[in-house]
Amino acid sequence: MTVWDRPEPPTRPVPLDRERIVAAAIALADEGGLEAVSLRKVAARLDAGPMRLYGYISTKEELFDLMVDEVHAEILPEEQPGDWREVLRIRAHRTRQATLRHEWLADLLGGRPTLGPNALAVTEATLAALDGLADLDTVMRAVETVSAYFTGAIGREIANLRAERATGLSKRDWQRASGPHVRRMLATGRFPALAKAVYDGTEVDAEASFATGLDWVLDAVAAKLTRPPA
Repeated sequence: MTVWDRPEPPTRPVPLDRERIVAAAIALADEGGLEAVSLRKVAARLDAGPMRLYGYISTKEELFDLMVDEVHAEILPEEQPGDWREVLRIRAHRTRQATLRHEWLADLLGGRPTLGPNALAVTEATLAALDGLADLDTVMRAVETVSAYFTGAIGREIANLRAERATGLSKRDWQRASGPHVRRMLATGRFPALAKAVYDGTEVDAEASFATGLDWVLDAVAAKLTRPPA
C-alpha cells in the first residue's frame, strides 16, 4: 500500500494532516536541503510529538515522495497547449523553475517514476500530447529522451549554484582564479580543440543554454515522430 492509498488517522487535539506535514518538510528542505529534513524536525516545526507523524508517514522516503509530488503541482501547466513540442517545452522549463525554487528537487529527479496524483497528472498530460504521433514505444523513448535532457541540465545548473555557495566564488571569480592554470595547460599545445573553445567560444547564461539545448533535443525527437498509417 502506497502512502497515497493509506488513510490518514483521525484528527487529534493538535491539528495534523499530511498536507501540513509536507508543507513543513518542504520549508525545511528549502532552507537547508534534504539533509535538514527528518520526521523529528518536521514534528518540532509543527509542535507535535515525532511519533504522531508515523500515523501519517512511515518513512522519510515516503515523506520525500510526498514532497516531490507536491512540487509537481507547480510543474503542471494551468492549461494544456495543443502542440506536443510546446507541452514538452513547458514541462522542461517549469521543472527547471520549480527546481530553482526548491533546489533539493534536483536530488530526487529521475529514477523510478513518482506515483502521486500531481506527478501522474504531469505524465498524463505529456503522453496525451504525443498520443497518435507515433507508435507507443517511440513515444515513450521520446519522453524519456527529453526528460533525460532536462534532468541532467537542471542537475548541472544546481551543482554550479551549490559550488558557488560552497566556495564563495561566483562563476566569473572561479574563472579568474583558475585562469592562470588553464592558460598554462593550453599553452602546451596538447589541447587545441579545448583552446579554441576557451578563447573563441561565446559564453551564454544558464537559461539560454537550457533553452537552446532543449530546442535541439526537440528537433531530434520531431525527426522520429511520424504519424502511423491509417
